[in-house]
Amino acid sequence: MISVGIDISKDKSTVCILAPYGNFIKKPFIIEHTKESINELALFINSLCEETKVVMESTGIYHLPVLK
Repeated sequence: MISVGIDISKDKSTVCILAPYGNFIKKPFIIEHTKESINELALFINSLCEETKVVMESTGIYHLPVLK
């Protein structure tokens, strides 16, 4: 299973995508909370060919742009 971890901040988030056993698919990178950046991340996640789980923290209201 592929794991996507998202560390939420106010205007940006840090994302890391790991294959099984902790091998990087994408090393940690930052996305801005813009429609373009979030859509690009969603497209990349949807292109993965294995079962994928996304985990992010629920940080007040800051996670809402990424959740939608």
